[in-house]
Amino acid sequence: MIKVGIIGAAGYTAGELLRILVNHPDVEIVFAHSSSNAGNKVYDVHSGLVGDTELCFSSEYDLNAVDVVFLCSGHGKSTAFWAENERPAGLKVIDLAQDYRDESCGYVYGLPEINRDRICKTDLLANPGCFATAIQLAILPLAAAGLLCSEVNITAITGSTGAGVKPGATTHFSWRNNNVSVYKAFEHQHLIEIGMNVHNLQPAYDQSINFVPVRGDFARGILASAYVDSDMTAEEAVALYENFYKDAAFTHVFHSNVDLKQVVNTNKCLLSIEKHGSKLIINSVIDNLLKGASGQAVQNMNLMFGLPENTGLRLKASAF
Repeated sequence: MIKVGIIGAAGYTAGELLRILVNHPDVEIVFAHSSSNAGNKVYDVHSGLVGDTELCFSSEYDLNAVDVVFLCSGHGKSTAFWAENERPAGLKVIDLAQDYRDESCGYVYGLPEINRDRICKTDLLANPGCFATAIQLAILPLAAAGLLCSEVNITAITGSTGAGVKPGATTHFSWRNNNVSVYKAFEHQHLIEIGMNVHNLQPAYDQSINFVPVRGDFARGILASAYVDSDMTAEEAVALYENFYKDAAFTHVFHSNVDLKQVVNTNKCLLSIEKHGSKLIINSVIDNLLKGASGQAVQNMNLMFGLPENTGLRLKASAF
């Protein structure tokens, strides 16, 4: 059994991580750390786990007692954690914050569709951002083929869980309900990791990646629409994408319109591809808490420990 520890276990991503791991056939959860909830049952916070586990939150943790630790605290807190703690030899780390997504300090960027071999060999894993996952899966096949030849224009809408569990003015129900809004247009932090991987695959690419994020009035899921100039036919583009993802466990080309209900509660990414005149449009849908966070983290854990990457992740979409 893989012995697992979770730091920052009271948030949305940690709740989804616990939901997956309590049912994972090869995992034993040793600790779920949360100073503010220490002593309480995990299901007192993550109420969907009533009847699934009697695990309690702990105020202490022993990194020597686990094989892998998931860091689920806020951005910037992972570097602070390692400033205060020493990593035991052989301990694997999966960081769900953005601290190491630039692959600093020996971390590998954990997008299995492009980095599977490196993920299998690393002990230090930086889990991708949610918008970044949906967008990269939409455009990286073009970059890998050297076919990005224009600006990339993206609009993507996300559910309220993408803002985290801590309440704020733009996550309050009375503001978010029946409302949508643009935020961080052209300057969202996930553009850094998107740009890094586009340039890794197509070093000569020198155009802009324009991204307009939108807050949605729903709880979970991301729909990203990206369009670029392209000389390919729709059939050629579909063939390119299907070949690129032929070995992907969770990313699939769908031959019709995609929607969030196909992927919410799963670790899937579904892509649809259309050609309109000179424009190629790729629509990408994921669950921001699963393929965009905790599901992908478990997928990466499976790869790091030599398990089939879909272990514990055969999840059914809610659909209705």
